[in-house]
Amino acid sequence: MSLVDNVDYEVFRRKVLELTRIDLGLYKSQQMQRRIGSLMERAGVPTFAAYGRLLERDPEELDKFSDYITINVSEFFRNPEKFDELEQKVLPELLGRSRNLNIWSAGCSNGAEIYSVAMILEDIAPRGYHRLLATDVDSMILSKALAGVYGPQDVRNVPSARLERHFKVNAEQYVISPEMRSKVQFKMHNLLADPFQSGFDLILCRNVVIYFTDEAKQDLYNKFWQSLKDDGVLFIGGTETILNARDIGFAPMSSFFYEKAPRGKEVGVG
Repeated sequence: MSLVDNVDYEVFRRKVLELTRIDLGLYKSQQMQRRIGSLMERAGVPTFAAYGRLLERDPEELDKFSDYITINVSEFFRNPEKFDELEQKVLPELLGRSRNLNIWSAGCSNGAEIYSVAMILEDIAPRGYHRLLATDVDSMILSKALAGVYGPQDVRNVPSARLERHFKVNAEQYVISPEMRSKVQFKMHNLLADPFQSGFDLILCRNVVIYFTDEAKQDLYNKFWQSLKDDGVLFIGGTETILNARDIGFAPMSSFFYEKAPRGKEVGVG
């Protein structure tokens, strides 16, 4: 990339930050520019500067950009074997410490993940007063999560009994029950800019950080450590690994699951 292109992209990055509060500087530059390039090609604009002007004047294109950049892909019980582990091992252990769980789905996308957790808790701990928080930076995808309307591909991993109990089928649409929707609080939140709450028993952040820089990932995982209760659990995605987990203070439990341990203390594999 030429010096002119680098300057052009830097100006574009500042424009995106102004319009969306998404800081592209915290994402891997080459991968992000390739993703943006495909959007520019579809929109028929030749330069970052021209695309920035388009985003500024066209709210629909801006929404399309935000949705694509924040990688809103999710489905119920994604990686079913890991949700089996969540249901059979992780959540029962957490419930052994507290009857009422505080759970956060960070980068929740269309809500399928947090609704999956809600369905599990309805079966294994229905009398608990659980707090289920789901956040995302994209207002459009949060609206979809609140509506709770899904396609056949989204629900392909939902066990038949839960599908029948918690969804109403309307043509090719699966609408999650009002009871499940009432259990979840959805909020706008930017993982790279906004302050974090604390006191969580479980944080799910799955397939969200794939394009983040190493520095941004390090900062994020440190904040998750601070947000968890002692012995709380972080559940990440199948494309991700916390390479320096022990340095941060996480004890690997199994693939995708990390338990918070005291910093400065040797942590082993659970």
